[in-house]
Amino acid sequence: MGSAAPPALAEVVFDAEAIGRRVSELALEIEADYRGRLPVLIGVLKSSVVFLADLARAIHMPVEIDILAISSYTRASERGGGVRFETDASMPLEGRHLIVVEDIVDTGLTLQYVLRNLGVRLPASIAVCSLLDRPHRRIVDVPLRYRGFEIGDEFLVGYGLDYREAYRHLPELRRLVL
Repeated sequence: MGSAAPPALAEVVFDAEAIGRRVSELALEIEADYRGRLPVLIGVLKSSVVFLADLARAIHMPVEIDILAISSYTRASERGGGVRFETDASMPLEGRHLIVVEDIVDTGLTLQYVLRNLGVRLPASIAVCSLLDRPHRRIVDVPLRYRGFEIGDEFLVGYGLDYREAYRHLPELRRLVL
């Protein structure tokens, strides 16, 4: 981010208490759906790490955790660029019940890439749990089984979400003034 000060923060959109309640509700849904199974929570770094940790602690049954790191890139010969795995899952996924844990689902393009990549590994099932959903921006239809909050076009930071690596540490989600 350099030496420039980050943009100012506006009002709190979701406070820590509201986030905690919603994470607990999502955990209960997951417990009901996966009773008797051992799901793998797969966090998509970096922004989902806080949500992933809180969700895993709120689920009162055994789960395993793995992570993916994704990056976008653009080649001179491509319009719009693409997506690639920087860090892949570290465990075999065949026959496993996967829950992809995302910070936000927007256009759906990155999530579509992740789901296709995981799908070829022959898991028993794949579900998506996203803290935030911005459905009006969706370009591709992606299955979103568990949704924390639906949002509009505001730029939110905190609870793992950042602006040029700033504000991830905030316990709440706040609107950023750009």
